[in-house]
Amino acid sequence: MTAIEAPPLATGLQPEPLLVELSRPGAPTHVLPPLDVPEVDNFGGQLLRSELRLPEVGELDTLRHFTHLAQRNFSIDAVFYPLGSCTMKYNPRVNEDVARLPGIAHIHPLQPDETVQGALAIMFELQQLLAAITGFSTATLQPAAGAQGELAGMLMMRAYHLDRGDTRRVRVLVPDSAHGTNPATAAMCGFQSVPIRSDPNGNVDLDHLRSELDDTVVGLMLTNPSTLGLFEQHLLEVTDAIHQAGGLVYGDGANLNAILGVVKPADVGFDCLHINVHKTFSTPHGSGGPGAGPVAVNSLLEPFLPVPVVVKDTDGIYRLDFDRPKSIGRLKGFQGHFGILARGLTYIRMHGAEGLRSIAETAVLNANYLRAVLSDVYEVAYDRTCMHEFVLSGRRQKAETGVRTLDIAKRLLDFGIHPPTIYFPLIVDESIMVEPTESESRATLDHFAAVMRQIARECHDSPDVIHDAPHYQVVGRLDEVTAARKPVLRWQLDG
Repeated sequence: MTAIEAPPLATGLQPEPLLVELSRPGAPTHVLPPLDVPEVDNFGGQLLRSELRLPEVGELDTLRHFTHLAQRNFSIDAVFYPLGSCTMKYNPRVNEDVARLPGIAHIHPLQPDETVQGALAIMFELQQLLAAITGFSTATLQPAAGAQGELAGMLMMRAYHLDRGDTRRVRVLVPDSAHGTNPATAAMCGFQSVPIRSDPNGNVDLDHLRSELDDTVVGLMLTNPSTLGLFEQHLLEVTDAIHQAGGLVYGDGANLNAILGVVKPADVGFDCLHINVHKTFSTPHGSGGPGAGPVAVNSLLEPFLPVPVVVKDTDGIYRLDFDRPKSIGRLKGFQGHFGILARGLTYIRMHGAEGLRSIAETAVLNANYLRAVLSDVYEVAYDRTCMHEFVLSGRRQKAETGVRTLDIAKRLLDFGIHPPTIYFPLIVDESIMVEPTESESRATLDHFAAVMRQIARECHDSPDVIHDAPHYQVVGRLDEVTAARKPVLRWQLDG
């Protein structure tokens, strides 16, 4: 691997227009023309504030300000973004074109069913396809995100047990490698979360699992492949043990991207599964905005699906079915985030069955390639063939040079690479979680590997360079503790 030279360390005066106050008293700002229609909302003086010290910036300066800010962003459109567990894959632009079609973008969720047959057909087809891909009987599209999908799944599991008069079940088993949302969701449903440790190979510890099983267990929340990037080697034994105890197996589908077209979760013992469409089916990440977390279920849980469910009558007419007496109720206004769902369906239809399997195979190949290339300079947490992601550890660098995983992540920014996920999973000391996804070329993977190897050398040869990184961003090393404890949440003028 050849060294990847970062720019020379910054010296002297560096122009930084973003740090210059642009507001100037009396600056020409945009003024709306006089009204040529009657004024409707006359708030008078009681609600309007005239004392606000708002910025006074011209239109061109405002445009440049936000353009410069956008250029500072690290995004999947601009740089390699190997954020483990989050699956930052390319979002094809054809998805956006479809979502903007008038019949998708301009309809209203309260229109009568007979006027939105095309939209209902999209939802019905996506329900059917997600069920077919995962092996379940049907799916709900209503949850607004993966976390709400978790909630939907656990509420349906609770409803299943209560419907059978089984009121003793209050404990949910959660592996110690799980996403933090799993125990949080269990608690929201009124359950007690019981952590199950991992064995030395990164699997669920079967002996510990079996020791916790009794008639108080609701079920197991299992991510497979796990957040360690590993496929559970004793998966059938794990799911069988839960079912023999009368429990159900909830699937955290965060890592479905690794097994598309290869493994159907329903075939290996899962009773329901939430699907992160932003991770697997290329819809945009939510960023606090619209998302989607469909949940696929087997026949045991189907009666408890949220209402409404899109159904197709024998005459070929689609409608929203509210007549489900055992339903857990409505989870989301209207039918979920329709525009996001349309994007997901586009991705599935564009690839087809063979294409979806190719996605999984390429994601797994890319991850194993990087794992092999970097295994001699960083510790690999679990020396096994990984799936779509793998976990390195910076504990060797920390022990030998005092450089922490956080320092390595900050140094990556100097090379124009977004850092991988760090310090998760929590069970790996100084963890570095890398997920290249199927989107990236071998050239990109080789560049990332060369940078990581150079940083490993710098840890020994120039540790201060790593400790002080990043050197070439708008700001250097931030005081994250103070930022968390004393955040500045509003703009204000000096003085």
